[in-house]
Amino acid sequence: MQDQTIGGYLDRLAAREPAPGGGAAAALHAAQGAALLAMVARYTTGEKYAAHAAQVAAITAAADELRLRALELAQEDARAFTAVTDAYKLPRAEAEQKAARSLAIADALAGAARPPADVIAVAARVVELAEELLPFGNPNVVTDIAAATEAARAAATTARVNVEINLGGIKDEAVRAELTAAIDGVDRLAARAHAVTEAVRKEITR
Repeated sequence: MQDQTIGGYLDRLAAREPAPGGGAAAALHAAQGAALLAMVARYTTGEKYAAHAAQVAAITAAADELRLRALELAQEDARAFTAVTDAYKLPRAEAEQKAARSLAIADALAGAARPPADVIAVAARVVELAEELLPFGNPNVVTDIAAATEAARAAATTARVNVEINLGGIKDEAVRAELTAAIDGVDRLAARAHAVTEAVRKEITR
């Protein structure tokens, strides 16, 4: 997916195909948020920002890693959703086939819920880095910190519904509990992202 043109990706997203879908879109929101933060960090260098050099370097490295991880999750989501559609196509004419199909679907749904759950974790880290960078980030690109957190918020809220849609079909209670915990903090994350955006807006309109 990362080697496609933007136009090619959007064509696939718009097509009547099961993947890529909302899960991949959520991952790419997170990737964009991480990329924007890395850009702001790279503009926050030089003598003026020398006191924060180590912090900026760490933020840059972390943001770059998050961008790559989010791209991986976009790929993983597409593969996982394809596995779900394949599981639903399994034969069910006989009792044994029905049982095997049911188990395969449950396993596939659990697999499909994991990439978006991981996207939420990436988005949370993007917001955390934005909160860290905001107080001293280059004011000439401060709006991109807000853009990064808004992208992360979209990633998290979109990923949450992609976890929720799969929860009902997952039979393993431990897996259900793990995934439920992963989405539990999304509203708080969205509020933190909103707070960063509001701080940026206050800064640029005063």
